[in-house]
Amino acid sequence: MKKIVSLSLLGILIGMGCNSQQASQPENKTEKIVPQVVEVKPVKLNKQMFLDEIVDYEQNPGQWIYKGELPGLIDFYADWCRPCRITSPILEELAIEYSGKIKVYKIDVQAEQELAAIFGVQSIPSFLFIPKDDTPVMSAGIAATPEQTKEMFRQQIDEILLSKTN
Repeated sequence: MKKIVSLSLLGILIGMGCNSQQASQPENKTEKIVPQVVEVKPVKLNKQMFLDEIVDYEQNPGQWIYKGELPGLIDFYADWCRPCRITSPILEELAIEYSGKIKVYKIDVQAEQELAAIFGVQSIPSFLFIPKDDTPVMSAGIAATPEQTKEMFRQQIDEILLSKTN
């Protein structure tokens, strides 16, 4: 009788051990949290997009009525232009850095000659800084190094677009 009780007790302990192991193991239902990555890049504009998103100079000739919700920075560039290729990754970084504060755009001057002519772009790269409720400011050229160029952009963004002084 002792053997039967001992075996029964041993079975209960083993059974409890198995149940406690199952209870302590996490369920196989794993929820994967996948962060959503919002890609922020400069928006390449054509004439129609410019008219729709920036200023409709055909409907309102001679008037600057900015349509954007955020201040904007437009890069007038060409693919063959070496300084333009230097500023391109800088502007991509700044688009991320200032995400939600400004909008960065690009206009290919060879594809959009009318837009380049309207803004008097004679050298590239040229940049149009568009404050939300003020007159746009044109700037041309880049600094000696990419680091200096990036700092120059930050200063102009802060002073012209975000009305901050360093």
